Amino acid sequence: MGTGRVLILQKRQVLVFSILLGLSRASTESLRYSVAEEIEIGSFVSNLARDLGLGVAELSSREARVVSDDNKKRLLLNVLTGDVLLNERLDREELCGSTQPCVLPFQVVLENPLQFYRAELHVRDINDHSPTFLDKEITIKIPESATVGATFLIENAQDLDIGSNSLRDYSISPSHHFYVKTHDSGDGKLYPELVLDRALDHEEESELRLTLTASDGGSPPRSGTTLILIKVLDINDNAPEFAQSLYEVQVPEDRLIGSTIIAISAKDLDTGNHGKISYSFLHASEDIRKTFEINPTSGNVNLRSLLDFEVIQSYSVNIQATDGGGLSAKCTLLVKVLDINDNAPEVTISSITKTIPENASETLVALFSVRDQDSGDNGRILCSIQDDLPFLLKPTFKNFFTLLSEKALDRESTAEYNITITVSDMGTPRLTTQHTITVQVSDINDNAPTFTQSSYTLSVRENNSPALHIGTIRASDSDSGSNAHITYSLLPPNDPQMDLASLISINAENGQLFSLRALDYEALQSFEFRVGATDQGSPALSSQALVRVLVLDDNDNAPFVLYPLQNASAPCTELLPRAAEPGYLVTKVVAVDRDSGQNAWLSFQLLKATEPGLFSVWAHNGEVRTTRLLSERDAPKHRLLLLVRDNGDPQRSASVTLHVLLVDGFSQPYLPLPEVARDPAQDDEDVLTLYLVIALASVSSLFLLSVLLFVGVRLCRRARAASLGVCSVPEGHFPGHLMDVARTGTLSQSYQYEVCLTGGTGTNEFKFLKPVIPSLQFQDDAGSNVQGNENFRNSLGFNIQ
Repeated sequence: MGTGRVLILQKRQVLVFSILLGLSRASTESLRYSVAEEIEIGSFVSNLARDLGLGVAELSSREARVVSDDNKKRLLLNVLTGDVLLNERLDREELCGSTQPCVLPFQVVLENPLQFYRAELHVRDINDHSPTFLDKEITIKIPESATVGATFLIENAQDLDIGSNSLRDYSISPSHHFYVKTHDSGDGKLYPELVLDRALDHEEESELRLTLTASDGGSPPRSGTTLILIKVLDINDNAPEFAQSLYEVQVPEDRLIGSTIIAISAKDLDTGNHGKISYSFLHASEDIRKTFEINPTSGNVNLRSLLDFEVIQSYSVNIQATDGGGLSAKCTLLVKVLDINDNAPEVTISSITKTIPENASETLVALFSVRDQDSGDNGRILCSIQDDLPFLLKPTFKNFFTLLSEKALDRESTAEYNITITVSDMGTPRLTTQHTITVQVSDINDNAPTFTQSSYTLSVRENNSPALHIGTIRASDSDSGSNAHITYSLLPPNDPQMDLASLISINAENGQLFSLRALDYEALQSFEFRVGATDQGSPALSSQALVRVLVLDDNDNAPFVLYPLQNASAPCTELLPRAAEPGYLVTKVVAVDRDSGQNAWLSFQLLKATEPGLFSVWAHNGEVRTTRLLSERDAPKHRLLLLVRDNGDPQRSASVTLHVLLVDGFSQPYLPLPEVARDPAQDDEDVLTLYLVIALASVSSLFLLSVLLFVGVRLCRRARAASLGVCSVPEGHFPGHLMDVARTGTLSQSYQYEVCLTGGTGTNEFKFLKPVIPSLQFQDDAGSNVQGNENFRNSLGFNIQ
């Protein structure tokens, strides 16, 4: 493991430790603030930087923000000053109702590193509501027989304020017959009771009108009034009676509006009007009256609006039964709302990271919270993500989760992840909420360019035009952006003698290769070099590929005649004995071609001869032979014109001229024929014959000396024979009509005798010269040297003694 990888692992451990430390601090520390309700928007709550012991600049750099549990932005954090301000006017009665204290939980989230603080905002009550009576007029029927001290229940007043600002006292005026007694029922509410202070007389006063006043304890106090109409009734000595004092009923919160939840009944032993019972709610709050209604005749309690367990779990309803004589009884109806699974879980994203480097592991992707307003199993939550993703869910504190990358990612495998957070409750039927987070994987330069082939073979025909496009190489990079932008370059060749820059150039952007100058197959058949592909990442990555360029041969060289030499000062003459049989080998034309392949396959053709039917040439090997017996009538000298052609396209050729001298033998001088009839032309021939005889006599004496000289030269040349090459042989099948100039035929050796004739104006002289030993050197197709340095003395077809 390298030092760089150790540093990366240490940084990751510090990041995970910081996250866990922040989570542990978030679970133990809690900030508490308090504000009065109804204060203006923008009011100062506290300075968060001071409370957290942080600098204002640190709040801004760590992207501090305030997140409430219900996603409502009631508070605003000014990151420039660190002040927490109210973002909306708070109404305690709307937020918390009768619940006290009124606490609004929220969280303070700090990024870089991640840290959480739990906080609470207490909303204080102010005396902004006066006591109110739901009924503007209350009617009470009291029999005249009622005794002094009898109490009569009346509807209480409602005050939405709490604490010292709530309802504190009742008073009544005028109070000649009654006074008010305040009764505490034990549930925190005060109920007024009307107490008879003086006996009533129906005949004296059948109706009394009183004003009931309810006052709260605020400063200054607020009050509300209602009118009480008292009807004085004749005597009714039996009051209604309920079958039971407490009725309990369980109603699911999805019960339909208008349905009957229970039937309440009471009995009265009186008869007539005094025995008729009417039912009504007693001390019913506004919520109860909005939710329930009672049939005054039958006592059936029906739903007026839908129930919501998440708002109110139970209702306590006082029901009063009053007979026609004004006597009444009461009972209590306890309605318990049954929770059903009607609320799907909610997901609140507090922090999210949308882009992750592909080499990062255990990176925090998102912080989110879940909640379900239902209760019991209906509010119990299961949270999960897809199993096939390299991410992990970890619970932190209550209902908070973190989403982490489980391992290092590979952008080339998957560039984007759609993570679906599935939150399900345990209710029946289960309700599920899904939230999808899209995470992009950012690229790092972890892939080197890759060539489509490890090696390329390109071909170019020789004599090409400069700047010719000869091929293209391709490389790809699975990274993206600048990490995948590839540039091509030529690498220095292994052979320092090779001037690659003068041969090849490459387009750095698209990998196109160009030949910079015309190539010559005879000088350079092939060459190879390496090409590099480098991306633009940091650090840059590169790869190499081998390129081999084959130079294809063109038929740009004509055949070259090695024998007989065509640039000699005197023409070459072959000696042919007159006694030669048909098929006698006169000589062999030896030629080569610097090209290769079929461009170097040669064929021979006799174009012109002094005696057309006397000689023929083999097309395959260039051997010149006689086709018939010689006669005395055949001319003593013959001139042959031969054509050597290659097999290229277009064909190239060379011509060669042969001189053949007919002789009677090599050991006797050539003697002229007896004179029979002379003419001027025949006289010239006789002079030539005389010269020939004299020359043969001289040559005979020098012949032995020539043989000795030849042997000496032969021995000297053999020492160098090992260092000399041979002519190249075309590969493949050699056509039957062409000549192999390398190793076939009878004149494959390079030693021969040359007989030349010298002409004069008056006489002709025959000379037999010393052996000629040519040493020809030429360049073959691969640049190697070919030299002819062998003796083909015996290829003339006769022996010299």
